Order: sequence, then structure tokens, then C-alpha cells
Amino acid sequence: MRRVKDRFSRFLDRPATVDVSRYQELLKSIEWREAKLEKLSDTELTEVATKLRDEDSFGEKELSELCALGRESARRALDERPYDVQLLGAMELLAGHVVQMATGEGKTLAGALAAAGYAIQGRPVHVMSVNDYLARRDAEWMGPVYELLGVSVGWVSQTSTQEERRAAYAADVTYGSVSEIGFDLLRDRLCTDVEDMVGREPDVVLVDEADSVLIDEAKVPLVLAGSSDDAQSDPEVAKIVRALRPGAHYERDEDGRNAWLTGRGAKVVEKALGGVDLYSGEHGDRLAAVNAALHAHALLERDVDYIVRDGKVHLINSSRGRIALRQRWPDGLQAAVEAKERLRPTESGEVLDSISVQGLISRYETVCGMTGTASAVADQLREFYELRVAVIPPNKPCVREDGPDRLYDSVDNKEKAIVAEIADTHATGRPILIGTRDVAESERLAKTLAEADIQCVVLNAKNDAQEAAIVAEAGAHGAVTVSTQMAGRGTDIRLGGTSSSEDHDKVADLGGLLVIGTGRYQSSRLDDQLRGRSGRQGDPGGSVMFASLADDQVIQYAPDATAGAEPDDEGRLTDPTTQRFIDHAQKVSEGVQLEIHRNTWRYTRLIEHQRKVLLEHRHELLTTDLAATELAALCPERWEPLAESLDDDAMERAARQIMLYHVDERWTEHLAFLADVRETIHLRALAKETPIDEFHRTAIPVFKKIADEIGEKAAKTFKTVEITAAGADFESEGLRRPSATWTYMVHDNPFDTDAEQALQRVRAMVKKVKGGARR
Repeated sequence: MRRVKDRFSRFLDRPATVDVSRYQELLKSIEWREAKLEKLSDTELTEVATKLRDEDSFGEKELSELCALGRESARRALDERPYDVQLLGAMELLAGHVVQMATGEGKTLAGALAAAGYAIQGRPVHVMSVNDYLARRDAEWMGPVYELLGVSVGWVSQTSTQEERRAAYAADVTYGSVSEIGFDLLRDRLCTDVEDMVGREPDVVLVDEADSVLIDEAKVPLVLAGSSDDAQSDPEVAKIVRALRPGAHYERDEDGRNAWLTGRGAKVVEKALGGVDLYSGEHGDRLAAVNAALHAHALLERDVDYIVRDGKVHLINSSRGRIALRQRWPDGLQAAVEAKERLRPTESGEVLDSISVQGLISRYETVCGMTGTASAVADQLREFYELRVAVIPPNKPCVREDGPDRLYDSVDNKEKAIVAEIADTHATGRPILIGTRDVAESERLAKTLAEADIQCVVLNAKNDAQEAAIVAEAGAHGAVTVSTQMAGRGTDIRLGGTSSSEDHDKVADLGGLLVIGTGRYQSSRLDDQLRGRSGRQGDPGGSVMFASLADDQVIQYAPDATAGAEPDDEGRLTDPTTQRFIDHAQKVSEGVQLEIHRNTWRYTRLIEHQRKVLLEHRHELLTTDLAATELAALCPERWEPLAESLDDDAMERAARQIMLYHVDERWTEHLAFLADVRETIHLRALAKETPIDEFHRTAIPVFKKIADEIGEKAAKTFKTVEITAAGADFESEGLRRPSATWTYMVHDNPFDTDAEQALQRVRAMVKKVKGGARR
């Protein structure tokens, strides 16, 4: 009965139904107070804001004062008076919600006002964005507003020095990409001296592009590695696999997730390797190398999954269409792709520590965020983060005309229709933004347009450094812009581009920006984000999505799709059955991504808990004399004579170094052990056992032994290592901490069958629903 009540309660309290009208009445008092603040000098305005810091509570009165101060500060610093809806957005962020505001509605300023509000309450704030460029841009752009409010602001990026990072995190508000803030946390976790740490205890996080960061990026762990000299690539295996033929030597599943050698293929490979038996157990390393090379050769496509630039492999973020900075596959697969492309292998190493995006976010006391497409994932935000969504109405009604999908029987016919649509529209001078799904498609389309004498600008992972300038001019008269995914581009598309208001009116008269999608994305949110680039602030605009029954997504997730009617002479399909297949494929894709997210969190949640337990112990060792106390008790025969010749500080320093070394070493070993367990755990399913339960049964007993093992190893080291006034001499014992560390984001294990199992579960659910509907 209680479960029924809980479900009924949750049904009534939909995650996307936060009542934003409760703050409407405050707008009048804000406007009244604003008129008073206009008469103050800049110095007096800052003094008023500073006085808010002394308030014991932060109720509606203080909230109104903050918004009035923020509005006046923005008017002075940016020559922009925030709209009422921007103030509503700021107030909902201060209430700890995820705010949905359409593109062009001013999320950046709303977020800055909210961040200032938290800071004025004495709470340090991290504003997480999707990349370094936006973090720096927004911090510098909003800087004058923060200054008038008496709030300090800083930002971190990949190029920030240690001193710059420490200063940025000491500010009231710190901007940074989710990966950079996460990597700084990982580096701080390995510090052996408090003074080397750059961050401080997390409190408030405000997440820009919240759905992208909290949902899409949640499947990608952040990893800190220590360099090693292990060779990972095998050019010989890559050469052998390169000669294999699909169908004859290997096969792929219909979803493009797995590839395997046929019996004939296995014999070819074994002969080429000198007559070895790959499956005997004696050549496990060779078999792993062959599997990795086959995965790289058969399942990963250049200019779709990755690009090659400056002699290196760069992964492409599928949800944003740009290079995934410092992101890589696990070492074996990364090396296999490098060997496939005949590149020099990059540095490999052992994982020192890692954290998932979800684990990173869970460290903050208060989480809030903003995006243009939150309501579509409101249930997931509630499930994974206990967050609710507040939908803010637009400042001006959206008048964009979203046309029905245009569906075709083949990719060729679809692309011909797209080019014809572009040509007809371009002839009128109306600007066009074409959203493609990958780099290869964007370049193929650009080449076709060039052959039709239509000049276009291409924005994809190969030239994303110029994205701000390209996007800013996408609304200019006669502009044709071809772009991979537009999510997180961070620049408004203004009609007429950056030219005069006359050009704005000229483009508006033509119908505004036309957005064309070359196919459905893996999520309807990404479709909506592309559409949302048109029709900002009440501007006219339009959008249309093209799709075909031969698109990869349809083939992968709706393999039985067939046209419900005959296509016309141009291959176009207008029957409702075809539309249902296209919609169905996207829904299955969304279901698969959700299951992968859930499964990733099932595994990482235990790891995050174990790391938290160990970190609490590590922090105590770092900040107190616990290490000295423990080693003195474990090794009194060595401790006492040393203590007579060295002062207490030297003894404590040495003890701390030794204990922390073994804490970090043992955690690294534990992570490697868990990775091995995870990679093979799906085999337990063959014995009808639940993989996640088996993972827990294996991981928990091993972790329980770690504390004792750390003490034993530390005592052994202490008994033999040379101790001086400078601390423990690790080199004399052949022990060393990583001399260099590097960071990357790694896709969840591609050889695991979790994704395949997720797809099977989603398909089963869909079939069950369909069967029930027919009955």
C-alpha cells in the first residue's frame, strides 16, 4: 500500500511542474526597489549589496533586494536590463531547481544573478559549463556585474597554472568546465601536503546545459592516470585485422556494438600470428589485442566516432559534435585505433583515481542548473539527482514554424531533397542552418553544396575553435551554415548576424532563420536544441527535419521498418506508418541511453562509496598526526630511536608520506581489480547470476581488507626506509609516486555487454507494450 501511495504522490508531483508563479508578485516590489537603486552611485550600490551578506536569513525581502540589485548592476555593467523572466529564472535557481529557458532568453545572466545570490549568502559557488571557452567567456562577460555586487569571480581552464587555479577557487564564484573542475578534485585527492591543494570544500554548483552535463556526460568517467612505460599497441595485429573481410572473416551484430571472428577468420588470424591457438588460454594478451583491433576496425569509423588531427586520434562527443578534449578509450582500444590509423601510440598509464560526473555532482550540498531542454529529462533528473524542473515562459511568444518531418525511402533521396530545399531557400537570401549528425556527413553535404554552387561555412569537430564567429554570423542574409550538433555552442544567432538593425529586418521579412535537420538525433532533446536556434526572442523562423528509413538510427533500433505506402517519384513517404517507425527508433535509442546511464551508476555507486570511506581516512592522515600515531604503535622498535634523533615535525612528515603512499597505491590496485571484475562480470550472466550482484559480492570483501593491508605495507616500508629531516627517502627503497599525471575522460568499457543487454531490455519492453495495445 505504501508503494502505491508513493507512486501516486510522485504522479501528482511531476518533476517538471514547479510552480513558477509564486515569485510573480515579487516582481512588483523588485521594480519599485529598482527605481530607488538607480539614484545610487556605483560605490553606494556595492555597499548596499555588501550589507546583504550580514543578514541572518535570506527570505523574500532579501530575494527581492538581490534581484533589484542584480537588475541595476546588469543595466550599468552590460547595458542590459534583465527581463522579468530572467529574474524568475534566477529565483528558481536560488530555490535549487533546474531551470528551463529557451535559447536566446538570457540564461547566462540569470545564472550569474543566482550565483551572486548564493555568494552573498556566504556560500562558494562553482558554475560548471560544457567547455573551457564558455567558462572563461561567461566569467569575463559577467565579471563587471559581479564586481558591482561585491562578489569576486574566477575561472579555470586547461592552461591555468597551479597559482591561478588556487586563486580562482578562492573566489566567491568559480567558472570551469565540468571536466576541469573534476580533474582538479582528482589531483587534490593525491596531494601529500595541504598547501598543494587548490580547491576547497564544495557547497553550491550551478550547471549550465544541465541536461547535457547531468544526463549525457554522466556515462563518461573522469580519470587521473600516472604514466607508465607499458607498450599497448600491436602493429602486427592491426595489419592482420586490416586485411579481414566482413561476412567471411568476421561478423557484426545489427546494432553495430559487437564484432567477432568467424571460424574461418580465427584460422586466418592464428596462422598469421605463427600458428598460435588464440583460445587455448596461453595467448590471452594476443586474443585481447585481436579483439581490440577488430573493434577498432569494424565498429569505429573515422570522422564519425573520431578524427585524426596533428598526428593524434581525437574522440568526437556525439551529443555536441565537437572534439571531446582529453577523452580516450581504455588503453587497449585507444592503442588499437592508433595502430589502425598507423599513428605513433600515445602514452599509456595506470589509473590512479577516477570519478563519474554523477559522483562529482553528488558532493555538493546544493545543485541547480539551466538549459533549454530540461523537461524532456525531468524524470531522470529526479531519479538520479533528486532535482525538479522549473519551466520559465519566454519573454516573447515563440512564433517559429516547425514543419512536419520530411521522410524518404533512402539516404540518397533524402540528401537530394535536402540540397534542393537549401537551394530554393538560399535563392531568396533567407539564412539557413543545417544540423548534421557527424563530421563525415557535414563534409559530404558541404561538398555537394559546393558542386551546386552554394557556398557554405562548416562548423564541426575539425574547426570548433572558430565556432563563436561562425555561429554569430549564421543569421546573416544569404548565410548557409552546416554544423554538427548545436548543443552547448553558447552563442546566440541573431537575425542579420552582427550587422545593422536594417539587416535584421531584412532577414525577418524573409521568414527568419530556417533550421534544417539532416536526420533525427539519438535524443529528441537534441532535435529540440537544434530547432531552438531559430525564433529567439519572438523572431520569425522555421525548422524542418529530414529522415529516411535507411538512416543508421532506424536500421539499428527499428530494423523491421518498412514503408507503409509507395514513395513518390522523389522517394518521399507521407504515410503515418513511416513516421511511427522514425519515432519508434528514436524512442528506443533514448531508452538504451537511459539504461546505460542507470547501469553505469549501479556499478560506480559502490566505487564512489568505497572511495568516500577511504578519502575520509586519507584526509585525517593528511591533516592530523594520525599517521605518526599509527606507525608509532605498529613499529615502536624503530619509532622510538628515530624519535630521539629527529624532531616531531620530521617524524610526522615521514609517517604521513609513508601512509599516504600506501593509501594511494592500494586504491590504484583496487581500481584495477574492479576494472578487471567489471570487464568479465557479464560472463556470470551465463550462469544465470545477476552481474551487478556478483560485482558487489566480489568487490565488498576485497575492500574490507584494504585498511589492514595499508597498515601492514606502511609498517614494512617504515622498518626499512631511510628517514631524514626531509622525510622518507622513497628512492632508496625503489618506491616512487607518479612523477607525471595526466587526465582524460574514458567511455565506459566498450567490450562489456551491458549496453547490449540494455538494448534487449528496451526492445522487450517496447514489444510488450505493442502487444498489449494490440490485445
